[in-house]
Amino acid sequence: MVQGQTVAADQPFLDSSDSDYGQSSHEHSSRPSSVEDDDDGHLIYRHGDILRDRYKIVSTLGEGTFGKVVKVVDIRTEKVVALKVIKNVEKYREAAKLEINVLEKLAEADPENKRLCVTMLDWFDYHGHMCIVFEMLGLSVFDFLKENNYQPYPLEQVRHIGYQMCYSVKFLHENRLTHTDLKPENILFCNSDSDVSYHTKKKRENRRVRDTHIRLIDFGSATFDHEHHSTVVSTRHYRAPEVILELGWAQPCDVWSIGCILFELYLGITLFQTHDNREHLAMMERILGPLPYRMCRKTKTKYFYHGRLDWDDKSSAGRYVRENCKPLKRYIPGEDEDHRHLFDIIFRMLEYEPSQRITLAEALEHPFFAKLPAELLLHKQDQRLNGLTPELKSELRERSHSLSR
Repeated sequence: MVQGQTVAADQPFLDSSDSDYGQSSHEHSSRPSSVEDDDDGHLIYRHGDILRDRYKIVSTLGEGTFGKVVKVVDIRTEKVVALKVIKNVEKYREAAKLEINVLEKLAEADPENKRLCVTMLDWFDYHGHMCIVFEMLGLSVFDFLKENNYQPYPLEQVRHIGYQMCYSVKFLHENRLTHTDLKPENILFCNSDSDVSYHTKKKRENRRVRDTHIRLIDFGSATFDHEHHSTVVSTRHYRAPEVILELGWAQPCDVWSIGCILFELYLGITLFQTHDNREHLAMMERILGPLPYRMCRKTKTKYFYHGRLDWDDKSSAGRYVRENCKPLKRYIPGEDEDHRHLFDIIFRMLEYEPSQRITLAEALEHPFFAKLPAELLLHKQDQRLNGLTPELKSELRERSHSLSR
């Protein structure tokens, strides 16, 4: 069964002052009277409709504030692909153009599609609806977790998923790009087929995904270094302290998000389960210790009094934080080396000071990932390739392609 992309309903969009997006090669015809939108700007379609004489709609895969993702058959290639249909609303249309620009730049930088970002196959303007065609992928790591009753992933699977996140996002950072919306909904399995077993103690089924290869999706908020940086980025639970404190942000805010995701995948719970900035900061202090004095003094936000968080431990919110959060070390379920390494890398990703936070190049060399099989250590393969002549690189690529076939 082909699974579909999950779409986040709260995806933020950023403005850009200087995107070089262009669409000269992608024609769009006048809108026929049969094409209609609903009151929210979604395209009204039926299963079996064909867009641009090429994409036949099979079913709806997901819906968000920006539009819908539908499963379609590309009549030209007879392949099943995913089509993101943006609302006929100006701000979402402009955001989609920015996403297309990012995806085109990433394709230029990674022509062989080795960096684990979702592949854009085509895009077009369908009567005011920007449409982006993607490869079909499986469930998001969040949806798989949800369908598995929030039973966490085994440590070996967290290791591989986490490594791939670091590898893929490092590629973005090397290209002066920050994703800004990393979360489990935006990490998709290439194929989410699973094996089911029965847990006799818990009296419920447990699903285990067979293949942990992933793709990074949703570049609608991705921001180049030279572009306008919106004050608020990231979905709440994965938002770094420098963003909440409005101290400016850059690539390290992605690293913070990855740390939160690793925790969630391994324990099946969200690290910062809140919807309020002050409470979020109180949770951080409960889990990670006091915020640095420098950050408290520098912020112009109103969450502090004399350089300390203005927070009442005895209030109902204070009790909630005390009862639902504990120091990060107390979440470690075992004393063995694997657990020490996992929580060490999470600690280093959750450094308050962005300048002190581990970089993704450093993360890839962390002992937690050292136990991965050599064929999965993609950065090591890159290092070896970088030391080879172009001729040898080409020969090795040909050999690996023939092996994968």
